Amino acid sequence: MTSPEPLPGTATTEALRPRVTCRRCHRPLHDPESRMLRLGPECRDPAERVARFDVDQETLPGV
Repeated sequence: MTSPEPLPGTATTEALRPRVTCRRCHRPLHDPESRMLRLGPECRDPAERVARFDVDQETLPGV
């Protein structure tokens, strides 16, 4: 027995992830950091990397 073909329009892992392409070369991106920046590793300059850091925040009043 062979496995049945999925029905058209059914959710697959490919359908759940939106396609993100590079802003410069328009190639599809797969790396999470590249997808966040919308720049591929070949198109990214080291100066364009986004520094990520947490900001200390005060508690909300009444909490």
